[in-house]
Amino acid sequence: MTSELNNTRAGFVSIIGLTNVGKSTLMNALVGSKISIVSHKVQTTRQRVLGIMIREKTQIVFVDTPGYFKPKKRLDRAMISSALTAPKDGDMTFVLVDPLKSHFEEHLELIEKTNFPKGSPLALVINKIDLVSKPELLSRIEAFTTAHPFDEVFLISALKAKGLDDLLTYATKTLPEGPWLFPEDQMTDMPSRLLAAEITREKVYKFLHQELPYAIHVETESWEQFDNGDVKISQIIHVSRESQKGMVLGKGGTKIREIGEAARKELSYLMGCDVHIKSHVRVTKNWSENKENYEIMGLDFNV
Repeated sequence: MTSELNNTRAGFVSIIGLTNVGKSTLMNALVGSKISIVSHKVQTTRQRVLGIMIREKTQIVFVDTPGYFKPKKRLDRAMISSALTAPKDGDMTFVLVDPLKSHFEEHLELIEKTNFPKGSPLALVINKIDLVSKPELLSRIEAFTTAHPFDEVFLISALKAKGLDDLLTYATKTLPEGPWLFPEDQMTDMPSRLLAAEITREKVYKFLHQELPYAIHVETESWEQFDNGDVKISQIIHVSRESQKGMVLGKGGTKIREIGEAARKELSYLMGCDVHIKSHVRVTKNWSENKENYEIMGLDFNV
């Protein structure tokens, strides 16, 4: 279904940046709903996630991408490839950076390696502006804009939802004219089963942040919808080693119950119904070498 309004605009806005720079926080804030999971762990976002919103007569489709980092394994390379190629499929790109001096060279490396389409609007978005003084901020703006020609520069705090209106106004006026690309009430293209798995993965990171490596995988094994609207979800949490299984389970199963309850509450809120989750932990030593898992995440297995 597309928009029947006259003079409509629509397009894809890729959000790229380093890991933990705030891409998922920004997209969730712009869309006004939880679409992409958020964690302090690096490499949390593994696939492109769409967040869809309408402002005036413009349908804006934000694309949250995996954060840029130094790849070591196949999964790392697939995630980086997805991030660096995202702008070529979009209509506009937001390059999200922070003003911290320690990250400056990494930001420049990402910008240099990304294949930006010729003529496509390119905006520098500086997040976490409250972390540095004004002179430092101005110095960083000058350094970034000297290193690369951006069409616009925006200063924001995604966490505090400051400066976002200017971003939305820019996208609203700049995206190409054309019919809307998704139904008016759709907020993401992520299937419910995958969203449920992602929410549980976020909770695993939250409760086991220091203990567990990021390379776990959550699979929605079954999904049952009842006549009263309730949903029963069965999930498998894949870990690489037996020792990690014990971490996720916790003493007497306390940790996995804690994770499941947090995921259940959030999914119930997001879906507007009662959600029941049953989670199992399985040791799957080479899950990150399984081609089918890459297909589910929309990543290229062969990079």
